[in-house]
This record gives sequence, structure tokens and C-alpha cells, in this order.
Amino acid sequence: MAEDKPRIVITYCTQCQWLLRAGWMAQELLSTFGADLGEVALVPGTGGIFTVECNGELIWERKRDGGFPDAAELKRRVRDRVWPERELGHSEKKG
Repeated sequence: MAEDKPRIVITYCTQCQWLLRAGWMAQELLSTFGADLGEVALVPGTGGIFTVECNGELIWERKRDGGFPDAAELKRRVRDRVWPERELGHSEKKG
């Protein structure tokens, strides 16, 4: 992993079978930010956990934030932490 690029860690509950959801979130982040990311890691957990961290900072927590993020919201949160000046295109447009 490049030291100057963000590391995303998605921890998901194996008991709840949230691997596909975690993988989809990882795919969405990689599709949007591509080579600007240093790593996207999937970490199995238990007890209903679903968290997303960026460089060690919690940016989404299922219990705290009331469920799962949609892809656009997760991308906004990552962008806001790492590249606040970056535009996200169509996923950022307000309806």
C-alpha cells in the first residue's frame, strides 16, 4: 500500500452474512476513486458490526448511523475526509 494514499477498512458481520454488502461497498469505492486509494480491506467480524473507516477514522457505523449507507453517501464521506475539493459528478447531484 502506498503510504500517501487512503486506506479504507470495511468490517462486516459474518453471522449476518453481510459479506456481499461489504464487497459491493468496496467495489463502489474502488470504481469511483480507483488508483487514488491505497487499499480497501474487508475484515470479518461478528455481533452485527458494519463499519467503514478511512485512515483509522470511523466514517460509518451501522448502529450509530441508522443502518447502511447508500453508495453515494459513503463516497461523499470518503471524499470529504480525503479530497474535499473533489467533485463526484452525478452521484453528488441533489434531486
